[in-house]
Amino acid sequence: MHATFQQMRLFEAVARLGTVTRAAEEAHLTQPAVSIQVKRLEEHAGMALFDHVGRRLLLTAAGHELLAASRNILSQMTDLDDALETLRGEVAGPVRISAVTTAQYFLPHLLGEFVRRYPGVQPSMTVTNRDSMISRIETYQDDLYIMGQVPDRIEVNSVPFLENKIVVVAHPGHPMVGAGPVTLEALVADRMLVREPGSGTRQAVERLLADQGLTAKPYMELGSSESLIQGVIAGLGVAVLSRHSINLELALERLSIIDCQAFPMYRPWYAVHPANRRLPLAVRTFLEFLEHEGAGIVGGMTDQD
Repeated sequence: MHATFQQMRLFEAVARLGTVTRAAEEAHLTQPAVSIQVKRLEEHAGMALFDHVGRRLLLTAAGHELLAASRNILSQMTDLDDALETLRGEVAGPVRISAVTTAQYFLPHLLGEFVRRYPGVQPSMTVTNRDSMISRIETYQDDLYIMGQVPDRIEVNSVPFLENKIVVVAHPGHPMVGAGPVTLEALVADRMLVREPGSGTRQAVERLLADQGLTAKPYMELGSSESLIQGVIAGLGVAVLSRHSINLELALERLSIIDCQAFPMYRPWYAVHPANRRLPLAVRTFLEFLEHEGAGIVGGMTDQD
């Protein structure tokens, strides 16, 4: 085979994303340019690498073999880049991060401070839900993954770097606001707005309630922390949210924290990466930055009373 590095990189993207369109968007190329490179790779292989099933492309047996080899070669090239960066001692290059939705309220501030120190770093951040993030970890789409619950079915390394304070919130005019300690029984009897199944915060709350023999019947399921915030502001019900996500709303008195039994809950934020992947110098440096300075920087933004 006389495949080029670019052909293998584009082939891996098409295999991972399932369409030429999405691979072209990721690589900032046109669809025809990606299709041509994949076609040439198939010509080198002497057989088809994909089957067309509807709008998706599924790997053939040959495609699976080439994908494994391509990922191995791409990984070795990444390791080579890292080795050269380490020899130069330069903290620069891409730092690709995937974060659950709640982390979007503090992670940009940490990235901003890190880039001020290391201007050669090129950060990118993908915000997604937990289920999508598990898939991204399994396909090595990012360098680091910021989440509140470490996956147990994937071999990963995890570093706790920040405390996640989880509180119950309501509209300031809600009867529970200022009414003294609210029992969990009263909480689940109210109209509870919750995240989608699989959300780390929802799972933590469900475990807490189950330990007390309680279950909550969701009044509404919403797909992001921002949707929950807006629902509570609109008076639709109460919600359990990370304290990091509601700084502005509390300051503007659009939300109030309810004094509730067993709350606040405290859970760590983790920086996670696959255990079998060597991290580039820039990523290792950012991980150390999170571990040693992340809590101090975010604590300066948030009242942790």
